[in-house]
Amino acid sequence: MAVTAAAAATATDTDTGRVRITDAAAALFLDKGYAQTTLRDIAAAAGIKAGSIYYHFDSKESLFLDILRQGIAVMVDAFEQAERIAADSTPGERVATHVRAHLSALFEHGPYTANHVSAFHVAPETVRSEVVADRDRYEAMWTRLLAELRASGRLADGLDLGLTRLTLFGAMNFAVEWFDPDRGNLDELAGVIARQFWTGVAV
Repeated sequence: MAVTAAAAATATDTDTGRVRITDAAAALFLDKGYAQTTLRDIAAAAGIKAGSIYYHFDSKESLFLDILRQGIAVMVDAFEQAERIAADSTPGERVATHVRAHLSALFEHGPYTANHVSAFHVAPETVRSEVVADRDRYEAMWTRLLAELRASGRLADGLDLGLTRLTLFGAMNFAVEWFDPDRGNLDELAGVIARQFWTGVAV
């Protein structure tokens, strides 16, 4: 059955409205905090009536879950792209490419990704439990990367890969609290983090 122009326009308007809501909510959750942000706040920021949110989401929790899922999808995509880009690179260059990709996801894709750093830990348990498998998948990708580097003889023997990953994540993720990409150079930040990490564990 052919889609009419009116139906297509309605679908586009619906998609646009949903994006306006999630964009507004993601920014507010990041700036004000999840608990402090109301649906009325989100509606005002999106330029709609508060009741209109329920056309797209049945609760603030489901809205936050959607934001977190979009954010982790960006992270996973960034990792997979980095793997393709760095396929023929040296181990150090490979790490640097992944660090840059992670920071790019945090800083160049808005608060969808940054909410995983700043707001996930205060999300309702129902929300965290729904998205934890996706977060575990992303973390496992990094652990596999480190395991491959260790197997190639480029990481120190006996290195705890879990702690190593958490240390690297700490350096990258905490940057959202202090680094301003409008005033600093993201490539330079990525280079510093990658060099410090690689120099500290390479043999």
